[in-house]
Amino acid sequence: MRIGQVETLRRYPVKSMLGEEVTASLVTERGLAGDRVRAVLDVATGKIASAKNPRLWRELLALRGDAVPGDEELSKLLGRDVRLVDVPPEGATLERSVPDEVLDQGVEAEVAFTASGLGGAAPEGTFFDFAPVHLITTSTLDRIGELGARGTMEAVRYRPNLVIATEADAFAENGWVGGELEIGDELVLGVIAPTPRCAVPTLAHGELPRDTGALRTVARHNRVDVLGTGPQPCAGAYARVLRPGTIARGDEVRLIHGLKRS
Repeated sequence: MRIGQVETLRRYPVKSMLGEEVTASLVTERGLAGDRVRAVLDVATGKIASAKNPRLWRELLALRGDAVPGDEELSKLLGRDVRLVDVPPEGATLERSVPDEVLDQGVEAEVAFTASGLGGAAPEGTFFDFAPVHLITTSTLDRIGELGARGTMEAVRYRPNLVIATEADAFAENGWVGGELEIGDELVLGVIAPTPRCAVPTLAHGELPRDTGALRTVARHNRVDVLGTGPQPCAGAYARVLRPGTIARGDEVRLIHGLKRS
């Protein structure tokens, strides 16, 4: 069943830094070529830096992943001793601030956080939070915008690899879990779970200012039980690669197996 087409392809060369749009990409089990191939390591703690802890790392979202300064300059910019790595240290973890507490207390407050390993549904040695591909639909973005104060919502706040242009209902991604998406002539993705949202969409991204509505609106209108962890604010979906292939902007997207009510 045709559900739409690829509107945008994005990769993020350094974890939690700004991404870049591409017109086409090879997609393997490790995701889009060049996606999350490096990350920032906090030397003092041994943890991977992530804007999911905005008090410490929100400034990463002001930096371009395709033009990263050296470790010394990067340490000065971030105010901590850091270095860029292309292989996760053994047992590497990152911190995820509790999103509701960030909303209530602000990005500079010390709030509760959870620590988690990398890439539970991605190949070993990668820097993905969970899965190698993240997608979101235009209908979901449009609805978040309609429900929010500004009337619009930017896709880049949610850091997807694929934006799928579709006329499906908003939050249709919820119903694709367990299904397979065929994109273009080669690529097949298996949709694993709705994407639970953290504080990152609310933060300033480059020239985009802070917008708490990017999380508040989702929290009010689309809470989903993600893999038995309980209801969480979700927008988009995580996927693994079942059949590698090359995709390009404008490629048709088809749901070939699985359809559940959202």
